[in-house]
Amino acid sequence: MATGQKLMRAIRVFEFGGPEVLKLQSDVAVPIPKDHQVLIKVQACGVNPVDTYIRSGTHNIKPPLPYTPGFDVAGIIEAVGESVSAFKKGDRVFTTRTISGGYAEYALAADHTVYTLPEKLDFKQGAAIGIPYFTAYRALLHSARVKPGESVLVHGASGGVGIAACQIARAYGLKVLGTASTEEGQKIVLENGAHKVFNHKEANYIDKIKKSVGEKGVDVIIEMLANVNLSKDLNLLSHGGRVIVVGSRGPIEISPRDTMIKESSIKGVTLFSSTKEEFQQFAAALQAGMEIGWLRPVIGPQYSLEKATQAHENIIHSSGATGKMILLLK
Repeated sequence: MATGQKLMRAIRVFEFGGPEVLKLQSDVAVPIPKDHQVLIKVQACGVNPVDTYIRSGTHNIKPPLPYTPGFDVAGIIEAVGESVSAFKKGDRVFTTRTISGGYAEYALAADHTVYTLPEKLDFKQGAAIGIPYFTAYRALLHSARVKPGESVLVHGASGGVGIAACQIARAYGLKVLGTASTEEGQKIVLENGAHKVFNHKEANYIDKIKKSVGEKGVDVIIEMLANVNLSKDLNLLSHGGRVIVVGSRGPIEISPRDTMIKESSIKGVTLFSSTKEEFQQFAAALQAGMEIGWLRPVIGPQYSLEKATQAHENIIHSSGATGKMILLLK
């Protein structure tokens, strides 16, 4: 290691596996930004389900080992590469991706994945924007092509992506229904854009949704757990309705006839299929949401860097999400 190189604390993964492979190290070299890169002093980092899939080695993104997890950081620009003109040291920013990983005191990111964080949002909220809001926007506007006046059911609405989807759908003039399994979760969903909320732990909640929407059915379903809900979703759809699969943790059996009768469609979405131009479009819409005030992330469980293993355990196994899970670094 070069003498005089600044060191930092960071989570490192040396082998794919369970949460226990997350190792906190205090002698990791602080990266140096080149060309179109910026170095961010991280204040907070979002924890997303995708982080756990990558860590376990089951995702199609397989970073070379060892690596530091984390896409969504919020913090202050510490240094910029020689080709960066949009940012300077001291700017408040958030990211949709990092180069060096976000579970660290400093993170390197390409300048086109970095966005200004308005003063009205704190760093915790900044760390809750990236994957949740950009994914929800892509799912609703790009994949489902929602139109004002349509109905949308956010199946699993009290987590990071779910709350983002409710806020965006309401801002774009949709009739918004959400599901959550706890009283607190249901309250959060109603406070963040949903017209109605249902408890997906209740045996008859599908009947309640059907009664609420009437014979027409639901135009769009944003699905967070397709391996549990997809078959039910197909029965809830309107003619020409579409299910957008944002999350799934295993296989499920469905009857394809359910799609034939209603000429409905099932479409998967992954944020990282977006082009640079699409990211810029999503960012423009979301920046407007921040300025106007409808984009307001709800923060859920908060963990220190030392507790990253616990965070990974809980994001998968705790039932009843209530807001966005984040790591705090300050």
